[in-house]
Amino acid sequence: METLKIGFVPAHREPFDEDWAAKMRQRCLDTFPKNPLLEFIVPDNKLTMGGCVRDDNEAERVINFFRDAGIDGLIIGTMTFGDEVSALAIASAFRDHPILLFGTKEGPFTEDGNRRSDSFCGTLSISSGLHRRKIKFMFGGIVFPEEAKFQSSVDDFLRVCAIERGFMDARIGLVGPRPERFETCIFSEDLLMRKFRQRVVPIDLADIMSKAAAAEDTPENKKILKEIKAQADLSSAGVETVKKIAGLEYALSQFATDKKLSAMGIQCWTAMQSIYGLSPCYAMGRMTDRGVMTSCEVDIYGALTMLIQHLASMGRKVPHFIDWTIQHQEKENTFLSWHCGNAPPSLVCKNGNVIVRYHSILGESLGIERSKGTGEFQLKAGEVTLCRLQEQDGQFKMLIARGKTAVVKQNLRGSWSWVEVPDLELLYGTLVKEGFTHHASLIHGDFTQPIKQACEQMSIETVVLP
Repeated sequence: METLKIGFVPAHREPFDEDWAAKMRQRCLDTFPKNPLLEFIVPDNKLTMGGCVRDDNEAERVINFFRDAGIDGLIIGTMTFGDEVSALAIASAFRDHPILLFGTKEGPFTEDGNRRSDSFCGTLSISSGLHRRKIKFMFGGIVFPEEAKFQSSVDDFLRVCAIERGFMDARIGLVGPRPERFETCIFSEDLLMRKFRQRVVPIDLADIMSKAAAAEDTPENKKILKEIKAQADLSSAGVETVKKIAGLEYALSQFATDKKLSAMGIQCWTAMQSIYGLSPCYAMGRMTDRGVMTSCEVDIYGALTMLIQHLASMGRKVPHFIDWTIQHQEKENTFLSWHCGNAPPSLVCKNGNVIVRYHSILGESLGIERSKGTGEFQLKAGEVTLCRLQEQDGQFKMLIARGKTAVVKQNLRGSWSWVEVPDLELLYGTLVKEGFTHHASLIHGDFTQPIKQACEQMSIETVVLP
């Protein structure tokens, strides 16, 4: 992930306490997270008096400073009352960026009984101005910078910035046509261009497989083969299948690199298996582990759902593209999160093995020898976030739900996990009533808030389940 650059505006208003403003500014800087992929762009006392912003001239200098730096998001904090006009000028200049507004708590009164700060009053002045200008923003509360609440707000905000930066202008690969019987995977390329400035990059399956066949003797392909042999149980696959998997991964990786793709949807179980004799699932899971979110059945909205989740984790975690499937036969509020064998191998459960096998559903109809290549295992345990991006009548909406997985002693086909949710009847009912499809994306961790806030920033309606 590229370095995320965040502009910080310490807002101050005369005649409030200059010393208090300077100390509060420094306390904020001291509590901002330290990360090599994160940079806070902050005016110093050479650019503004005391490193705070208080008037139009300082606002203009800070705007140019932030533009030159190429910030991805803006944090405005009232160190004292906060001059609303200068703060709003900066917000207006970056109105298309995520914005976080917060106020600082009051210090002790002065010896003569006056207030040092009056931050809440100034925060209201800025927030009302943002509303007046119809500028979207998040609110981080009235806090001392050291408080966990504030640090949590900043963490969520940084994830929102990462989501918007990576989602807007994204390029998504379309590898082959969608399955003819899967209307559920239709999408609007025009809407993606207009709403999110995204580009869908198509390529024919024949071109991908031609690149895969030509890659066999390349050093890159040999490196992939070595990794696969060290990572998975290949006893059920055979030499030729493993070579095809490596070649396919190489071809997909080159396509993603050449076209600067963040995600792709692949025609996985129709022509790929019947014509080319390969289940691409394991290669798809490895592509997701590479950081290129890869969905089954040419589900472009599904790939974008994966991308949002991956960005919410700041690129540190990868999702599993799943089917919503059956309820547990005995356990309440538990369903099977499943797909044929496409999960990233990094998600294998503790003491589990990745087994490269054949497509469990299509194996007999296509011939087992012609449908090998699934990477099958149970996923690791933990808290998870479940999402699905959908579009209806030109409006996008995102389902966001929470759950948890546990490792069980059970042998099931595909890549899978049992997911316990607070209310499965509510989840199933919401999927049906809101028109969501049978595909979704699961990622370990609770990213409900940043995904919700990022969707609101990008005018995506949210359906959030408790």
